[in-house]
Amino acid sequence: MLTKRIIPCLDVNAGRVVKGVNFVNLRDAGDPVEVARRYDDQGADELVFLDITASHEDRQITLEMVRAVAEQCFMPFTVGGGIRTIEDVTELVQAGAEKVSINTAAVVNPTIVTETAERFGRCCTVVNIDPRRVEAAEYEQRTGKKPSRLSADGRVFEIHTHGGRKPTGLEAVDWARRVVELGAGEIVLTSMDADGTKDGYDIELTALITEAVDVPVVASGGCGNPMHMVEVLRPVVEGGAGADAALAASIFHYGEYTVAQAKAVLAEHGIPARLTPIAAGEA
Repeated sequence: MLTKRIIPCLDVNAGRVVKGVNFVNLRDAGDPVEVARRYDDQGADELVFLDITASHEDRQITLEMVRAVAEQCFMPFTVGGGIRTIEDVTELVQAGAEKVSINTAAVVNPTIVTETAERFGRCCTVVNIDPRRVEAAEYEQRTGKKPSRLSADGRVFEIHTHGGRKPTGLEAVDWARRVVELGAGEIVLTSMDADGTKDGYDIELTALITEAVDVPVVASGGCGNPMHMVEVLRPVVEGGAGADAALAASIFHYGEYTVAQAKAVLAEHGIPARLTPIAAGEA
């Protein structure tokens, strides 16, 4: 089994790190540069930085903030929010982003995924997809389409854009396969239903996506403790979801766990991870 990654996520709104529940009721979690530096010190494998209102407000991400975070961090750094054109992607890469995460723009203009992959490589091209479970009857009435698959509770995993505000009619598994065909080298999968609840990742949804695509899948939404990470990172054949990385925010932002403590729990349960000195018992 390849080494699994632990990735703190910085959702940024109006220049501050925030965290909500189901994409609303945002709570302040600090200055982006200070928070990023803390996770770098803790030994996080990567960092994801998302300007969560840029697309909804039809504006670009704040490049100065991206540069400031990049200057303070020595770990891989993924940036998303407000990306509309290949020029936006270029500016983010020049500002210090190692990867760019495209969400709304991929739905509005799918060719941007291919353009990004062709210019900067698949390894730089991340697509963030935000599914929500919606009632099948409501989905059919609104879209005029019969869903291709239903969840165990009889609902449809429908992709939403613009910070989770706009339903698209796209189904999660179909869209995941499509963005990989377009050139995505990684998918960040955020369950809108689980987001911020701390009740655990959506194992069913994540397993469907990991089995449908051949690129790394980062599980996001719902982490309340390191055991939730163990569950989502375990192989599907062992009852897990087979994710390649676990993204979390609340449990790290508010000091419930450190990255090192989370990695120590993974190690205890046989999930391979790059240990920090604290997690390895060296401090």
